[in-house]
This record gives sequence, structure tokens and C-alpha cells, in this order.
Amino acid sequence: MPQNLSSAPLKAPVNVTWEITERCNLSCRHCLSADLRRREGGELDPRACEALIDELAAMQVFQINFGGGEPFLRADFLDILRYAQAKGIVTCVSTNGTLLTEALVDELAAMDLLFLQVSLDGARSETNDAIRGPGTFERILAGVELLRRRSFPDLSLNMVVTHVNFEEIAEFRRLASSLGARTRLSRFRPSGDGARVWDDYRLSREQLAWLARFLEEHGDVLTGDSFFALTNGGAGDRGLRMCGAARMTCAVGPDGSVFPCAFLCEPAFLAGNVVREPLGSIFEHAPIFRRLRDLEVEPCQACDRFSLCNGGCPAVAWFVTESLGLPDPECLRVAAPATTALAAARRAAAALGGSAPAATSRPHAEVA
Repeated sequence: MPQNLSSAPLKAPVNVTWEITERCNLSCRHCLSADLRRREGGELDPRACEALIDELAAMQVFQINFGGGEPFLRADFLDILRYAQAKGIVTCVSTNGTLLTEALVDELAAMDLLFLQVSLDGARSETNDAIRGPGTFERILAGVELLRRRSFPDLSLNMVVTHVNFEEIAEFRRLASSLGARTRLSRFRPSGDGARVWDDYRLSREQLAWLARFLEEHGDVLTGDSFFALTNGGAGDRGLRMCGAARMTCAVGPDGSVFPCAFLCEPAFLAGNVVREPLGSIFEHAPIFRRLRDLEVEPCQACDRFSLCNGGCPAVAWFVTESLGLPDPECLRVAAPATTALAAARRAAAALGGSAPAATSRPHAEVA
């Protein structure tokens, strides 16, 4: 994407992540939506869902990424999908795959503008099941096999890369290919329950460096914006080159709450609620969105790679250092490990020739 487009202020997001339900039939140890689901704020009713889709269509939003919870636990989810597609919006569904049946796959295969992303956290049952729960590997693959038999065209298998499954990355890529799916690797972030297993699951700096090389050598592997900050040299272009939160994307919770992205669904980042205010107004005017759009990671600006990542992922910086103004703790140019200590982040800032912001940099909650 051209740098001038990604840095220009937009009046609407290009894509929206919509956590359509707070219900889930699994309890994954690293679930990024766990805290959002525990709030039990309820779900938008069908009429409110259609109203939001109408607004997204009017705003010319290109894509909705549906997640949860598990989207297929919502009884009217297929109706919601069809409604969005009828409005010309591309839909992507992130599912754990365990609820896929022949009848459901037949209905999905008949849809246009639909991409499916099935979550699987390892190439082996013992690895995946340690993260997603006993027996889930076989249940997930059974669902994926139904999609393969139906020759579903736009399917990816997604693995959140952790210390637990790192050694299986190449094997996972081969498994996905054998099932007629593309490989998607997502970055592990300390959001939701990920914060509780961060020290156990995060990658070492050696693993991050290896992963950067792997991604450079395998352009077929999908990442979204997961690893734009994790290149260790003259890396290929992995897409946006900067955080898209509040710029190119935002997230809507099951009850209509709006956040900058799926990894910052914290009360401190609440921007409003679509039940009480149009999403377009929230996206353009919410103070926390404006703050993120104006964010400058000053310690990074002297780095020769600054134009390639603009400081990295604010969500990781926030959860690890309690600051939005510090470098991405997993940047390979930073000489400190991504620990949970603010002192480490201050050392990282010093290593990049800058000064760290004060520790009291948590934003206050912004409620419309």
C-alpha cells in the first residue's frame, strides 16, 4: 500500500473487525477476546446489526472481519453474512472450525465475497490441544476437510505463532497446503488472556529473527499487519508498514462498543458505541482515535527503519510497558527483551537514541 495513503487521515475505515458474539465453545489459553467476552455486555440484535451494516456500506467500508467468540454460535449469523454481502461488502470469518457441518459448508460455498480463516495452533495434535483444548485438533481438521471436499476457494489456516508451536511453522505450512488452504501466521500479542501467558508464549529474540527471515523467503504466507515491525534488514514489503488502528481499521464489540483495533479492546480505549452514535462520527472524532492517529514514537525516529514500521505495534507496547509512546518491545533493532518491566522499555528507548515518555502515560477511558 502506498505510504501516502496509509498515513493520510481517512473519514472511514477500510476494514472493520466485528466481534459478532461473546459466546465461544472453546477456552483457548491465549484468547485475545477473553476480557471483552467476560464483560457480558450482550449482543446487538438483528435490526441493530443490519443498521450497522447499512452504515458501513454507506461509508464504503471494503471488508468486515467477523470474529468472536465463535461466530457460528450465533443463530442468525448466516443472515448477517448474507446481508453484508448483498451490500457489496467483502466478508471474512475467523472461526475455530469445530462447528462446521456438511450443510453449513454447502451454504458457505454458495456465498460470494466470503473468506474463511480457520484457527489452528500447531501442526500436531499435542501442540494445538495444549493451547486450544483436548481433542480440538481432530475436530478442527474434520471441519477443514469438509471445506476441502467442497473445494472452498478462499480458505486459510491461521496459527498464532508462540514459543509453544514455533518449531512447527514449516510443518504447518505444508499441512495447510495439503488441505487446500493458504497459510496465515498471526503475531502473538499480550491482549486478553494473552497477557496471562505472555512470558510463557512470547518468542525469543532468536526466534523473532528466524521468523523474520522465514517471512521474507515465503511471500505466499499471509500475515495481515501482524509482523510489519519484525524485519531484521532489507525486508520485503509486508503491506501497511504502520499500525492501522484508528487509521485504516477499528473494532466493534458484540454490544456495539467501538475500539481502535481488536488488540486494544480495553476500557481505556473505548471510543463509543454504535447504539448511541454513528460509527462514522466515532471513527472521525473520538478523542482516543485522534490520539492514536497523532501518536509519535519519538525514540524510534532516529532509526533508519522508521519509515518501514513507524514504531511498531502500539498494543504490544501498551500491554508490556504501560505506554503508547515507546517502541514495539519486540523490534529486532531494540537491544532489550520484551519483558513486562517498564525499565526494559526505557533501556530500549535509550538504545534507539531517544528518551522514554513518563510512566504515567495510560490514557483515560473515552466514552461517547
